[in-house]
Amino acid sequence: MFANRVTELLGVDIPIVQAPMGWIARSQLASAVSNAGAMGIIETSSGELDIVRDEIRRMRDLTDRPFGVNIAQAFVRDDSIVDFVVNEGVRFVTTSAGSPTRYTEPLKAAGLTVFHVVPTLRAALKAVDAGVDGLIVEGGEGGGFKNPRPVASMVLLPLVVSKVDVPVIAAGGFMDGPTMAAALALGAEGIQLGTQMVAAAESPIHGNWKQAILDAAETDTVFLNQHTSPALRALRTEKTTALEFDTERNAMAEMMHHHDLYFGGDMEAALALCGQVAGRIDTVRPVAEVISECATGCLERIAELAERYPPRA
Repeated sequence: MFANRVTELLGVDIPIVQAPMGWIARSQLASAVSNAGAMGIIETSSGELDIVRDEIRRMRDLTDRPFGVNIAQAFVRDDSIVDFVVNEGVRFVTTSAGSPTRYTEPLKAAGLTVFHVVPTLRAALKAVDAGVDGLIVEGGEGGGFKNPRPVASMVLLPLVVSKVDVPVIAAGGFMDGPTMAAALALGAEGIQLGTQMVAAAESPIHGNWKQAILDAAETDTVFLNQHTSPALRALRTEKTTALEFDTERNAMAEMMHHHDLYFGGDMEAALALCGQVAGRIDTVRPVAEVISECATGCLERIAELAERYPPRA
């Protein structure tokens, strides 16, 4: 259904990448994404590399399709992470939360395909100069770790695409066929799904978090830590509302009891990282259904537009 540089480089049928959410992006979720024809990703931002190694190996039992690993540099400080990923036979890596000059060269020397996550044009140009194969261009409306000066996808994506020649995957605000079509119209060759995957049936998080996403309005996320780095976008709760305009505390300190939120369902125990697209999600659905509808809906929307607005003869 799709044939472009992203599908060719990643070896997937559908140019959709699952975001590498810490403690969430493990084999249960990632294998479902890969089996649906897209790119499942295993996280390393948890720092639990022994568990991550087991999760990577479990992927071999759960899928025979391509999958990748994310190296979130700010949270994985041991440079042996490169050997770790290479030795596990991974062929695709996304790097994030740090400089693209740190790991791109050794990863590519080992034969891996490398995409770097960027929140600004300056970061995109630096990554291209470092030799990455592609970019994940992440708008500020997305959930999780963010640049303290966020730029929306509608501005950032076409800006970056106009300045680089490498393939681009769009992240931040994408969750269905029409938004995927919009990303392609703006020059991307694929999308990344984060919040939509957090709310998926195969996501391992507690049902309270999923329900909070279903209940959220488009205004129910909070942008935290603009005074420091990393900034964060999370669901609005009593805890995050109290931190919203706090320029003294680092909100990252509130992640110490993340397990009580992620797997215990206590929505005030930590920060439920989440994008603004939560306001459009109203159903917990299987990953395969989400990805299939994204792909089909994207092509249908493109065909509808071509019919409605035919080019002049």
